[in-house]
Amino acid sequence: MIDSGRFSPTRHDAEDASEEHFAAADDLPPLARGKPAGGEETGRSALFDLGQIDVRWDADAATLWAYMAPTHRPNFSMTMLRDVQYWYAESKRLFDAGVLPIKYMVAASHFPGVFNLGGDLELFAGCIERGDLPGLVQYGHACIDVVHRTWRNADMPVISVALAQGDALGGGFEALLCFDVVIAERSARFGLPEMLFGLFPGMGAYSILSRKLGRLAAERMILSGKVYSAEEMYDMGIVHRLVDDGEGEQAVRDYVTENRPHHAGHVGVFEAGRRVDPLHYDELKDIVENWAASALKTDLRDIRMMRRLASAQTRLGR
Repeated sequence: MIDSGRFSPTRHDAEDASEEHFAAADDLPPLARGKPAGGEETGRSALFDLGQIDVRWDADAATLWAYMAPTHRPNFSMTMLRDVQYWYAESKRLFDAGVLPIKYMVAASHFPGVFNLGGDLELFAGCIERGDLPGLVQYGHACIDVVHRTWRNADMPVISVALAQGDALGGGFEALLCFDVVIAERSARFGLPEMLFGLFPGMGAYSILSRKLGRLAAERMILSGKVYSAEEMYDMGIVHRLVDDGEGEQAVRDYVTENRPHHAGHVGVFEAGRRVDPLHYDELKDIVENWAASALKTDLRDIRMMRRLASAQTRLGR
């Protein structure tokens, strides 16, 4: 895998890019196991100069890897959401310029035992206590900007792959659902536990699951708050390849090697699926604004649960 600093914008350049790409698009619950990678700066890529995402370019496989590397909790903080947008914006710019001939984009995590644990529960609790509807809406809009961009593969003719080597819960599961292909290691867990603390997953889960599984199955999954094994997700068709622990990265490379000769056809199939059953930004926006209004009705007991879960996530990051 090649890591080349010559593709790195300065932070100033990245800030400029974000102004365009953060705009709206046009058209315990169980806790993960393990400890973080601990800020592994040695060998860390400088590609794109992102604080919470380690981006690596494999030129031989035409594959751009992005490893989430949270510095605090392994969730979608506003900083992580910003860096994901930078990744997409800069990838698209370099692809259009002919600098990065990307065919595959892979999202993974450097946090052992965790893909992503979802929403910023501490932010939720604070906004609910203050009655801060605009704050919840702003966060929700940032999330669906990422969801919609991921669903559309940043408007590039690429195959997107999510590699789950650990738990994808709440918004982490919502994000993973947007990818064309999901490869999971057997110990990974998946689910939408929001109902257990008085919320529902408002950043795309209903929209995407209803398209993949049907409305009744989507509602059953959301209302249950159940956490599923990787094998159960494979049986449902959400996970496309199931591999033993430690074999995830090689499974991604094998997938690319096997399917790259048919890349154009695979891109066409996934694009056809998005055309047949499109996911419009306005749909996501309406749902997330309903989510924000519903969140303000959360009671004190549920707010305490959010804070306990946020504290547990923080302890994972130490």
